[in-house]
Amino acid sequence: MATFARPENALKRAEELINVGQKQEALEALHSFITSRRYRAWTRTHEKIMLKYVELCVDMRRGRHAKDGLIQYRGICQQVNITSLEEVIKHFMQMATEKAELARNQAQALEEALDVDDLEADKRPEDLLLSYVSGEKGKDRSDRELVTPWFKFLWETYRTVLEILRNNSRLETLYSMTAHRAFQFCKQYKRTTEFRRLCEIIRNHLANLNKYRDQRDRPDLTAPESLQLYLDTRFEQLKVATELELWQEAFRSIEDIHGLMSMVKKTPKPSLMVVYYSKLSEIFWMSSNHLYHAYAWLKLFLLQKSFNKNLNQKDLQLIASSVVLAALSVPPYDRSYGASHLELENDKERSLRVANLIAFDVETKPESKEVLSRSSLLLDLVTKGVMTCVTQEVKDIFHILEHEFLPLDLALKLQPLLTKISKLGGRTASASSVPEVQLSQYVPSIEKLAALRLLQQVSKVYQTMNIENLSMIVPFFDFSVVEKISVDAVKNNFLEMKIDYRKSAIFFGNKSLESEGIRDHLSTFTESLCKARVMIFPPAKKTSKLEDRLSNLVEVIEKEHKRLLARKSIIEKRKEEHERQLLEMEREEEAKRQKLQKITEEAEQKRLATEFEQMKNQRILREIEERELEEAHALLQEAEKHRKRKGKKQVLEGEKITKQTLMDLALSEQLREKQEMEKKLQKIAKTMDHLERAKREEAASLIDAAFQQRLVEEEALHKLEQQREIDLSRQRHTGDLVEKTRLVRMLANKQIFERRVLTHRRAEYNRLREESDERIRQIIQTRKQERDTKRKMIFFLRSEEEKQKRLRAEEEARKLEEMERRKKEDAERKAKLDEIAEKQRQRELELEEKERLRREELLRGSAPIPSKTEPPAISHPVDAAPAPAAAAAAAAPSPSPSPGVYVPRFRRAEGGGQAPPPETDKWSSGRRVDDRAPQSGDRWRDERKPSFGGGAPRSTWSSSRTRGER
Repeated sequence: MATFARPENALKRAEELINVGQKQEALEALHSFITSRRYRAWTRTHEKIMLKYVELCVDMRRGRHAKDGLIQYRGICQQVNITSLEEVIKHFMQMATEKAELARNQAQALEEALDVDDLEADKRPEDLLLSYVSGEKGKDRSDRELVTPWFKFLWETYRTVLEILRNNSRLETLYSMTAHRAFQFCKQYKRTTEFRRLCEIIRNHLANLNKYRDQRDRPDLTAPESLQLYLDTRFEQLKVATELELWQEAFRSIEDIHGLMSMVKKTPKPSLMVVYYSKLSEIFWMSSNHLYHAYAWLKLFLLQKSFNKNLNQKDLQLIASSVVLAALSVPPYDRSYGASHLELENDKERSLRVANLIAFDVETKPESKEVLSRSSLLLDLVTKGVMTCVTQEVKDIFHILEHEFLPLDLALKLQPLLTKISKLGGRTASASSVPEVQLSQYVPSIEKLAALRLLQQVSKVYQTMNIENLSMIVPFFDFSVVEKISVDAVKNNFLEMKIDYRKSAIFFGNKSLESEGIRDHLSTFTESLCKARVMIFPPAKKTSKLEDRLSNLVEVIEKEHKRLLARKSIIEKRKEEHERQLLEMEREEEAKRQKLQKITEEAEQKRLATEFEQMKNQRILREIEERELEEAHALLQEAEKHRKRKGKKQVLEGEKITKQTLMDLALSEQLREKQEMEKKLQKIAKTMDHLERAKREEAASLIDAAFQQRLVEEEALHKLEQQREIDLSRQRHTGDLVEKTRLVRMLANKQIFERRVLTHRRAEYNRLREESDERIRQIIQTRKQERDTKRKMIFFLRSEEEKQKRLRAEEEARKLEEMERRKKEDAERKAKLDEIAEKQRQRELELEEKERLRREELLRGSAPIPSKTEPPAISHPVDAAPAPAAAAAAAAPSPSPSPGVYVPRFRRAEGGGQAPPPETDKWSSGRRVDDRAPQSGDRWRDERKPSFGGGAPRSTWSSSRTRGER
């Protein structure tokens, strides 16, 4: 790398290389100077070097060198003189633009030039052969060879400059200007691909600005100047996108503007909002979104009416007519009929997004957003005064299509009105930002709406109509077009009709199989059959736990729905994460590939640079040797001239000398001459010293005499000036005495006037002070009354609040006391019930114990083998009292017991008397008597019966049953 003592040397060296045609070496020399860390202090020469450097880069189309140099220069001058960087960048872009324009003009001149030798021949044979082989025209080849490289370099220039100037508050004006020039470049040469890339670059710059907030010299978007520059850039991007008919990019520009304003929470000026809504209306019209197009026109109309003071009545009427016709162009049905849940969610999300863009609400609140619809739009036309500004023809069209019922005459009344409005339109004179208004563009949509309204009204009057008759009352379209319109209306549940081509008729209303039934008529038929079967053969009601299982069915369905929604969101997040990972992998692979390619290119560049440096060093060494030889010859010739003047002979012959000999001879000669010159100078200096000393000795007496003469002259001049000042003072004093004598006469008047003024001012001051005191007193009184009122109000409010608190506390205490009382009563009731149950259980135990004792006594006094054919009688509580008497009666021998006296079973069996009737089972309640004889082998029945009436404790349920029977 070449080193220079000063920056001027680098510039001079580059100019020398350029003059001899070595631009590559000059560029390398300047590049090494700019990238060197030795010259980091900015000077004016740095700017000249950069201007020369960018000129070389443009001439040689070295965009990468230009970018590196500009980045280095930005670091040098950013903190010292940023204006210098702006000048260099402007010069760089100007040079690139001029070169591109020059190449384009050369290509055009080459195409238009008459380059033929024979005027009678159409084309040269080589041109014909080249055209057949390549398949290109002359203009295509000239563009590819001359224009395209320079256009590519100009595009790289714009990208480089935007990359250097991005996110720098000191360079944001130049950044905006560069973006505007890049937009104009894309617009002038119809470069759609480059325009998309340019928009993406600017969008990424803004994203990085929001991502990295701790950068130095970061632009502040809340500052009005910075915000206006960024807005102007986005609006210029929007205009160029619409002129290039890149509608998707234009919509993204609209979103960029809305996002930028949402970021700073501000709304642009009305003039910019007019451009915003005018371009938004164009975008929605090209995308066939008539509803959003109409809303954009409505916003544009309201802006023009509110803020455009120069708007005349004709232009206002034309804009209002466009708003109404755009609203009528919206289809009268919703296309979401029959859509899936996912499609409805997507439509809702898209509608909210577009509603934000149309409303331009910088503070997004989804809960407060109104849904955009045709009905609300038509209502806004009336409430916001749009209908009062439209032409009479548009009013009539609106009234016919929305309010009148004319099944057969609708087309006849509408057709002349459509003919009139199709002739209206043009560019507005007082609204320059509004696009050219042509009402004829809405005629096809109005005709389609008229056909729909006519079919709707005819379907309400007729059930059947001939196809020919329908074609006659719809003169706008052929029947094939009417059929397409009707199919779309039936699909979206706006009409119910069927076309029968065999009968050449149209059937209105819900007939056999309509559009909805065709889609799922089998399932509908199956459901109907199932309902009929259930009505004919109702299912038997079974006791099942289905109700218990389905009691929380709604909660289960809601939980399942939430789980599915959560699963859907998780799947979407995983998809997004997977896509992001794939994108990251692609980016990493691309970065690795670019890194490898960069390493390869750098290695190749290093090899070329090394070879170039070696060649350059060899050349420089040769030049140094030649220059040293020339200097040696010059020194030798000069030494020979000195010898000739002094009469000395030449020491060496010309053919025998060498470079080293010449250098030694020249150096020895120079040393000898230098020594002789020093001796001469010493001698001259000694002579000058003696001469100067003699001059000063002679001049000393003359200087003293001149000094004394000067003192005498100055003393005389001082006396003269003093006398003159005394005379002037006496004259001034005399004049002042005369003036005093003249003014003494007015002293009394002056004192009177002074007293009068002071009296007046004192009275005015007293009056003002009294008024001020009175005003202050009134203010104090008023504030005192306000404080009293406020204190009373606060006291009243506190009293009311304490009263309410006291009432609430009393109510809560009463409720608590009531609850405690109820709990206490419940506890007492439960205790009583438990006590009664315990007494009942004790009573039953006593009865059973008595019965057991009685049976034991009976068994001890009877035969040893009792009969087991009959179970012991179950004693009821009512029979417990006479048990001892019955036992005493049984103890006495009685062959035939009297009726009404209790006899045990074994006594009855032994007595041989008539068997008593079978005992009634308490479970059968007297309805059934078990008259079956006990089997000898039925041991289970025989063993359980005695134990049933034994001493085992009986359940509470049986005791309560017994108590109830008693």
